[in-house]
Amino acid sequence: MLFLSRIIIYLIKLPNKIILKKKNFDEIKFGDFCNFKFYPKAQVEIGKRVDIRNNCSILVSNNAVLSIKDGFFMNNFCSINCLEKIIIEENVLFGEGVRVYDHNHQYDSFGVKKQDFNTGTVKIGKNCWLGSNVVVLKGVTIGDNVIIGAGCTIYKDIPANSIVINKQELVIKNI
Repeated sequence: MLFLSRIIIYLIKLPNKIILKKKNFDEIKFGDFCNFKFYPKAQVEIGKRVDIRNNCSILVSNNAVLSIKDGFFMNNFCSINCLEKIIIEENVLFGEGVRVYDHNHQYDSFGVKKQDFNTGTVKIGKNCWLGSNVVVLKGVTIGDNVIIGAGCTIYKDIPANSIVINKQELVIKNI
């Protein structure tokens, strides 16, 4: 773990309601070029044995709740964007490029509302593996022991003990 990451965590910890299950920062590993933005009224819980790789981003807005339990692994180029509530249970693995959103923009016939959002709690169960470039959208519950294949967009609940694949067919034509 980088010394700079320790400084960032200490600075973030002071003005916000951040709960670390264990104060030993060696239990939480952060890679290079990570961006963490926790608004003043954000509530963040980070468990033990958490490993966040390079170029990751976590945003937790005012009055939002992010709970990351023990044994979480976040690979390179992932992001978590929390405006309401995201819960990630124990021993969850994110492949590269995973995105988790508990919100989307509101829109009407006049267009997208830049500052207005619809939100819904996201919960990812224990012992889940989200493959590379998975996108999890608002209001989704993923049960325990779920594997989600690369490139899937998860927009509805996934029952426990399931495997989700993105069934697509490659079409190859001669030039």
